[in-house]
Amino acid sequence: MSYIELTQVSKQYRRRGQATEALHLIDLNIEKGKFVSIIGPSGCGKSSLLRIIGGLVKQDCGEVLINGRSPLEAQKQKQFGFVPQSPALFPWRTVLQNMQLPFEVNRQAAEQPPQREELVKLLEMVGLGEFTDAYAKELSGGMQQRVGIARAFGSGAPILLMDEPFSALDEITREKMSYLLLNIWESYQKTVVFVTHNIREAVLLSDEVIIMSPRPGRIKARIGIELPRPRSAELEESEQFQQYMADIRAYLRQDWQV
Repeated sequence: MSYIELTQVSKQYRRRGQATEALHLIDLNIEKGKFVSIIGPSGCGKSSLLRIIGGLVKQDCGEVLINGRSPLEAQKQKQFGFVPQSPALFPWRTVLQNMQLPFEVNRQAAEQPPQREELVKLLEMVGLGEFTDAYAKELSGGMQQRVGIARAFGSGAPILLMDEPFSALDEITREKMSYLLLNIWESYQKTVVFVTHNIREAVLLSDEVIIMSPRPGRIKARIGIELPRPRSAELEESEQFQQYMADIRAYLRQDWQV
């Protein structure tokens, strides 16, 4: 059995009395410990798919299983860590206090909260070891997003659902964040489902890239990324890396309407 398994999943939204089909008959399986990216044009249902996996939205038909359980059951058992586009930090709390927040609101996780040293180690991994006592409002957008990522990895949740977490960052910061995320993921080996519009990012980070069609979202292709780990900036210049990018771009261009 796959760790995350979707069978014939569809979803419609109703706005002003009209139905819009966001997802159509999605079949998807993800193995434990894998990093999987979902890429596709705007409005193709990527974020809806992520929310259905996490139990935040209910599909209209089909079945979703998280390690054999429904998403709501998995959610109650705190199986998910969410990293949205905005870091969702409390500005009046320090960085370390924001890191501790999941254990204040989650009684189950609070039974075995991580030690301060473990949280500081996570912050050091994302380059923020010197900012534990700084207030979140004092940090730049990129620094705040680093705290959000470190917090998700430190939350104890085995599955991380990341919805375009770098979309608001400039290109230089975004590239740096990709490597920070790689570094922390390789240390913790959590299962990650990562929504992005960035082809380079998808190839660099992923074990597999899921390519979706325009609305209603369908899975057009699944491309396994057979690149060695740990991955480096030099790898991005390789012929194999560039070929993966070209293959994904070709699939996406099939749906262009000029």
